[in-house]
Amino acid sequence: MLDERWSSAHSVLLIRLDNLGDMLLTTPAFHAVKEALPGARLTLLASPMGAQVGNLDPDIDAVIIYQAPWMDPWGKLPQDSQREQQLIAQIKEQHFDGAIIFTSYHQSALPAAYLCYLSDIPLRAAASIDGPGSLLTTRHKHPIRMMHEVERGLDLVAALGMTTIDDDMVLNVPDSALVRVSSMLVAHGARQEKQPLVVVHPGCSMPARTYPRELYTEVVRLLIEQLHAFVIVTGASDEQELVASILEGVPVEYQHTLLGQAGILSFPELCALIQSADLTITNNTGPMHIAAALKTPVVALFALTNPPEQWGPWHVPYRQLYHDVSCRICYQRVCPYQHECLRLVSPGMVVAAAHELLTEVSTPFPINPTQKIANTQPQGIN
Repeated sequence: MLDERWSSAHSVLLIRLDNLGDMLLTTPAFHAVKEALPGARLTLLASPMGAQVGNLDPDIDAVIIYQAPWMDPWGKLPQDSQREQQLIAQIKEQHFDGAIIFTSYHQSALPAAYLCYLSDIPLRAAASIDGPGSLLTTRHKHPIRMMHEVERGLDLVAALGMTTIDDDMVLNVPDSALVRVSSMLVAHGARQEKQPLVVVHPGCSMPARTYPRELYTEVVRLLIEQLHAFVIVTGASDEQELVASILEGVPVEYQHTLLGQAGILSFPELCALIQSADLTITNNTGPMHIAAALKTPVVALFALTNPPEQWGPWHVPYRQLYHDVSCRICYQRVCPYQHECLRLVSPGMVVAAAHELLTEVSTPFPINPTQKIANTQPQGIN
């Protein structure tokens, strides 16, 4: 039953201040809020990366972009208290009835709660293991068990009586982006009969979560050689060198079924491409969750920096590939050891997993009869 304090809320601020993937994993909780308060206006306070998801979420009515200093992983954001003072003034002007603050388990909700307190938002809800004092009007404690990040968001809003039976991630790709991507695929001959279209996204903001580029090069070669795939290698503008080096490492005779798209696609276009693909291969990063949201099967090269049960693909056919190591669940941004949780996953294992998924979800694509698909599997979760 809906908490009576929230039943008359007409304007709600939803707060998630970390990355794109984290935001996607919270969209089912946003949907639960919308179902519980169908007449309310939902505004999302998000990082510049996370805001891209909010703009493609029909449950969100408006987006405020804010780069929070306590969410700056590399400590590069300059001290400027005026930034926070301006944000408080902006939030005050909108007279929100309540705010719900979403965080992952290792983040504190209290800095954002204090912003809401200073902005005179009367209802403030979050999960917190720290004593919040008067900063929260609803302090929730999650069950002491491993929960997927989607479940954590749903568990928080359920504490307010906001529930939904539709717990898929929400991401609506604009028709205009789908048309542009379709035209691009046709222009490059990427939609031949019985030829799988595979998106490979090799970049990641966290080096410890990134499969080595030389191994990605071999993955791309094997996808073309063994699965006869058309491969599109994507990346952000700051990943152009990475993508170029992978393309250059692929033999010349395979270049006609290979395309680089680093720094070219807008976010909606990247989503449209992934939605159009038969398979996505990537690290534990945003495009993994984009693929899951759009129901595109995904092979996730999942470094054991984080629990795979908590952050893996949600509601989509997938393979999580990793090699178990003694230093698992280290939460490191840069691996201080030999990166064995990923390096010991061979390109052959990746392509074998890709072939399994393509066979599982559709009519099997033919493989080169002169090649043998590796069947040795790393330790992982299917």
